[in-house]
Amino acid sequence: MTRSAVLAAFLTLCLCACSRSAHVQQTPTGAPTAAQPQAQAAAPAAQTPSTTQIENEQATTAQESGADDDAQPTRGDTSLERIAAVAPADQLPGGKWKAGINYEPIVPAQPTNVEPGKVEVVEVFWLGCPHCYALEPYVQKWLKTKPAYVTFVRIPVMWGPVHQAHARLYYTLLAVHRPDLFEKAFDTIQQEQNPLVANTQDGTLQLDVAFATANGIKADDFTKAYQSMTVNAELQRAQDLTERYNITGVPTIVVDGKYATDVGKAGSPDNLFALVDDLAAADHHH
Repeated sequence: MTRSAVLAAFLTLCLCACSRSAHVQQTPTGAPTAAQPQAQAAAPAAQTPSTTQIENEQATTAQESGADDDAQPTRGDTSLERIAAVAPADQLPGGKWKAGINYEPIVPAQPTNVEPGKVEVVEVFWLGCPHCYALEPYVQKWLKTKPAYVTFVRIPVMWGPVHQAHARLYYTLLAVHRPDLFEKAFDTIQQEQNPLVANTQDGTLQLDVAFATANGIKADDFTKAYQSMTVNAELQRAQDLTERYNITGVPTIVVDGKYATDVGKAGSPDNLFALVDDLAAADHHH
């Protein structure tokens, strides 16, 4: 399969695979292809939406349902079950934000990996997701004002082969001490329409090595980290958390292993991070 064909397949995947329900198939050569886009697909990744467009689109369609309607209870039933299972002390006081509407309690709560006195805020993301890319400016804005007791962590979603390939790239960049290239990888995929994934594992590695060397990383250093036990361990942890958090759409924000929310639930990107701050503060004060 030619690179243009792989790119076309990847761009189709980006339009419909920001939820777990988007089915990824494999061609005989191993190239990922996507099912038909859902009715409310995102704008092409190459476009740069305005602030208003970002807020409106993300508040209504960005967080797609990742489960078939017949496979799980309705959202209301699920929310009530979760809320009922959470101790009152672990629920955000009523008022501005409502459990089951603006955020979902995670039952059971999951352990975090932060120091005592800190509150972990996790963004579950995918480098190929245009909604995650659209949210990134808001993430960067929030990082400049977040409370000192908040520790921010990114976890790449691990649904399928393409997501896992991008997760390996992300953790490899961290392993070679180049977290600054996270934004560059995002831009490369979303703006330059270079998917950084091929129809074989070796092809994907070659694309990633080319990206790394173009940004000042030695090919041997990158390849060694790419295949390292450290990166493999991080990938396994991301896989575990994708399942434990029951991630059905990205971007999803998880606060202290107890609460999950997103742009659609909050109403806008700005509201999302106001909600995250309130959830983190409530948990910090317990």
